Amino acid sequence: MGWVRTLLRGKRNSKPPAPVVPKHQEPKPLSGDLDKNVADLQELLTLTPELITRRLLIKSTGERATLMYLENLSDKMAINNDVLRPLMHYTVETDEPLIEHIVTVGCLRQATDLYQVEFAVLEGNSVLFVENKATAEIFATHGWPQRAIEDPQMEASLKGAHQGFVETDCQNIALVRRYIQNRELKIKETRVGRRGMTKISILYLADVVHPEVLQELIDRIDGIDADAILSSGELEEFIEDNPYSPFPQFTTTERPDSVASQILQGRLAIIIDKSPEVLIGPANFAMFFQSIDDYSVRWQVSSFIRILRFLAFFITIFLPASYIAVTSYNFEVIPLRLLLSIGQSRASVPFPPILEALIMELTLEMLKEAGIRLPSPIGQTVGIVGAIVIGQATVQAGIVSNIMVIVVSLTALSSFIIPNNDMSSAIRLIRFPMMLIAFFYGLLGVSIGMLVLLGHLIALESLGTPYFSPFSPVRFADWKDSFLRLPIWKMTTRPLSARATQSRKQAPKKGE
Repeated sequence: MGWVRTLLRGKRNSKPPAPVVPKHQEPKPLSGDLDKNVADLQELLTLTPELITRRLLIKSTGERATLMYLENLSDKMAINNDVLRPLMHYTVETDEPLIEHIVTVGCLRQATDLYQVEFAVLEGNSVLFVENKATAEIFATHGWPQRAIEDPQMEASLKGAHQGFVETDCQNIALVRRYIQNRELKIKETRVGRRGMTKISILYLADVVHPEVLQELIDRIDGIDADAILSSGELEEFIEDNPYSPFPQFTTTERPDSVASQILQGRLAIIIDKSPEVLIGPANFAMFFQSIDDYSVRWQVSSFIRILRFLAFFITIFLPASYIAVTSYNFEVIPLRLLLSIGQSRASVPFPPILEALIMELTLEMLKEAGIRLPSPIGQTVGIVGAIVIGQATVQAGIVSNIMVIVVSLTALSSFIIPNNDMSSAIRLIRFPMMLIAFFYGLLGVSIGMLVLLGHLIALESLGTPYFSPFSPVRFADWKDSFLRLPIWKMTTRPLSARATQSRKQAPKKGE
């Protein structure tokens, strides 16, 4: 194994990364007693049957040592081939044979505190205690269960990439780096949680992102004091500007191409370890009606689809409320023939329009939730058959009218057009109070509700930036990629809502 000795001879040029220091823990330095260090770690990790303790003798130095790791979280093949075998069988021809000269594992760190060692083991690393040394060597031998990279489940791709994020942050970061191969792509890492110590990575372009926006996000994340952050939704609630708003203030995505596109615009991407969804901010209202596939089709087609999405937003919120208003109070605005048709349809319905609408809308929501929770083949059957059977049965029984079934169906279809699930859920929720205000005040109530909703959107912020931009404040330069999508070669600047320090992102097309 002379080539191994030659390759590993000498010290590394780069300083190894420091081990994670758990928060809210008083330091407990390691001692020079090997047996005491092993006993202290075993005491911390009591009732942990997967903790493996392997005693050995280092051949190069003749020192006693103990290797400890969690069997279910570590790569046993890497431990055997890259740690145990070199330590027990290889020697190096140096005046000072160090552990880093012997083992062949890629990442090496040193810890001086018992709690650092404990956290390293719980992370899936293996730890080596050496006789008469008050330090511990940490080897990156992670091997936890993980799934392969697959097509995103919530964001189907038509013409884009078919790779989605997984639950391992290092793989997710690698997927993003595949799209942005630039030295300015920086990663700010931090840990959140007293018990979970969840790793959070903030990705951004250092020469493009606004430093105030970046610092604001870092301060909000560092200010979180919780046991653990288990999902992107939990983190979003801790760092959003208005926790009482039904509208999402960060966009979430499972697609690395979408994350790369937003980073290039000057925004921040937040990758949470153990979560397949990535948060993007600052966000604005128009972002929730855009899809990465919009840039893979002709701009005329993309613009038409975006107009449909914004139209679906108004239909989902205001169509049931408008129907209730005109049938309860403002029936004089309905043309006579349509009014007669509605009256004939409602002749045998014993309930007022508001109760009729609530019955159908709540039934639809229950069918949707049942379709999601059941296994896929059964869920699709329940959703389709349930909607047909219940709709037909309620009409024949005289509980609801045919017109109401049409209104509810259009509302459901419109909500499903919205590409972002968080925004779709928010507008489905908003339609219920809008229906109530329409029942009490008619079209006047619908108008008041629309103004209140508009005022809320204008006042809302995301990481301190206007949420309703580019509509308020009006920024005509950003209208090129809002409710319309103009040709790519016309979008030469980054959106003002991202507050990027470099506005230009591409040169204009020749001849323009």
